[in-house]
Amino acid sequence: MLRALTSALRLPGPWRPLRTRGCASHGATGDPEIQVRALTGGDQGITEILMNRPSARNALGNVLVSQLLEALAQLQEDQQVRVLLFRSGVKGVFCAGADLKEREQMSEAEVGIFVQRLRGLMNEIAFPAPTIAAMDGFALGGGLELALACDLRVAASSAVMGLIETTRGLLPGAGGTQRLPRCLGVALAKELIFTGRRLSGAQAQALGLVNHAVSQNEEGNAAYHRALELAQEILPQAPIAVRLGKVAIDRGMEVDIASGMAIEGICYAQNIPTQDRLEGMAAFREKRPPRFVGK
Repeated sequence: MLRALTSALRLPGPWRPLRTRGCASHGATGDPEIQVRALTGGDQGITEILMNRPSARNALGNVLVSQLLEALAQLQEDQQVRVLLFRSGVKGVFCAGADLKEREQMSEAEVGIFVQRLRGLMNEIAFPAPTIAAMDGFALGGGLELALACDLRVAASSAVMGLIETTRGLLPGAGGTQRLPRCLGVALAKELIFTGRRLSGAQAQALGLVNHAVSQNEEGNAAYHRALELAQEILPQAPIAVRLGKVAIDRGMEVDIASGMAIEGICYAQNIPTQDRLEGMAAFREKRPPRFVGK
């Protein structure tokens, strides 16, 4: 059964900087590169992580990665987070990928350690609650790998994305070679990685890389608004059932069908004793909307 969870990170309403344990989590200007906001009112249960490093187009440098890891660690055990949404505070960009200028200053050993941290970050984005990437601009290299680590992706039609590492003498190193084939199939993933091809949001939707593509608005946040609508569709559903459904899908996709059915059975059995299941049955019987509480 899912453990009792803490809500220590949640504060209602405005954006707030990540609570940090040391000055290393701040950029050169002292401004946080990651901010967290728990929505309120009818959107309570949706938490947003805002990437805000305009000087480097949200490139994944040491500080931004550290702050993302810390934010995810603080949110990991919070059952009140029913949907986690990743968005950008920098107009025209979601995440430009790894910070290659920063990486140029690293030794080979340091590069290896940093790439391991990136892989760890993408694994942490495999969060207990559903995750959505709102891609309102460029999502290249590690930026697309971050989006691929999310459960759902929404893009502006004009957004540009691709695993472009081969054009830089590299290969995807933060999960792209594993998650893209699982998303699109082996042959198409190979084509996109071998060529380093860039796709628009509309092309990405046609291939199945993103769930939705929407026309960009003047504010440059159309994908965010569509992602928020998607989160609002998830929000009323039984949170434990949604989380266990995510476990069943994610783990089942890695094994044969018989093993996957066994995983589904285990998840289903865990959901049986929940109050929410009984509430769902009662609401159906009484012809009223269910009131799920996550227990």
